[in-house]
Amino acid sequence: RSFQQSRCCVASASGGAPRSSGKMFFVAGARNAAASGRENKKRLIYQKFREVDILDKKKTVTALKPGEDRAILLGLGMILCSMMMYFVLGITVLRSCADRYSVWTVEGTCAVINSTVTGDMNCSYSCGSNCWRVSRFPCLQVYVSVNNTGRIGRLSHNEETQDASSECVYIPRCQKDSAAMRAVIVNISQHLKTNQHVSCFYDPSEQQDTVLLTRLYDHSAAFHTLLWPSCTLTIGALIIVMVNLTQYLSRLCEEIGKIKR
Repeated sequence: RSFQQSRCCVASASGGAPRSSGKMFFVAGARNAAASGRENKKRLIYQKFREVDILDKKKTVTALKPGEDRAILLGLGMILCSMMMYFVLGITVLRSCADRYSVWTVEGTCAVINSTVTGDMNCSYSCGSNCWRVSRFPCLQVYVSVNNTGRIGRLSHNEETQDASSECVYIPRCQKDSAAMRAVIVNISQHLKTNQHVSCFYDPSEQQDTVLLTRLYDHSAAFHTLLWPSCTLTIGALIIVMVNLTQYLSRLCEEIGKIKR
């Protein structure tokens, strides 16, 4: 009887242990499968977000690249236009400024000595295609004395007037109505008689006997001539620099993002 009891105890001990270990194995396997399933889901979600992020970046790059190309072309076009403007203005206005600015350089005060109308001058105006007619205007001749030097010279309005006429102080725009041109000359004569002292520009080397009321070619004319080409050149260069800087910063951000990943 004792032998049977011991056998039963051994049998019960040997049969109970495998059952409990099998249950623990299945529970651990289920837990591992559930954990791996969760990790796989997380990986799939992360990959989906990453793919969406990559697609968005590709779309952004695709959308920005044509805009950057257009901006660079715009900057290059502005620089080219400014160079052409520099060339055209350099051979027209700046050359005249360089040729004429060195003559009437000193500003002084001129006293009107004599102001008389010497006669009528002929001028031609356009009346249509290949049609020109003649009109007349009075020639006002004015002599002044430069207070700083005591010189006496003939007064002229500006460089163009001095080149067009060696006698008249002012040449109005030729038109059919000669009475209107005469009224302009009379107003100038009355103004000079009222104001005996006027500011003027003269040649200190005394190569030119003419004294000018105003100058067309001076520092201000050169400044205004070069202002717009310089602005166009500066804006075009800034556009190209900004586009290149934007591209460099975008590449730098991408490299930093790769290092962090």
